Amino acid sequence: MKLKNLSESSLFEDLKDSEFAAEYLEDVLLEGSIDTFLIALRNVAEANGGVGKLAKATELGRESMYKTLSEEGNPQFATVQSILKALGLRLSITPANIEAA
Repeated sequence: MKLKNLSESSLFEDLKDSEFAAEYLEDVLLEGSIDTFLIALRNVAEANGGVGKLAKATELGRESMYKTLSEEGNPQFATVQSILKALGLRLSITPANIEAA
């Protein structure tokens, strides 16, 4: 999935809605690529005030935030949690396979 040129699509506006953003991130995460998830997380950040605003909210440096949310990023779990919290989101765990009873 290519997630670039976000500002040129309606997706940018849609990502301002926290419920839509949560579904978007969950869908991307289900694909299994951490690289794509980090780009998607950056897209949500850009739609909600930008990486600079997010860096202030998480008390992380702006440059560090850009690196964290890049394809080469390798953030710690605590960093991802902090970013999600600043965006008004949280991580949730569900069973992978739910069988009908």
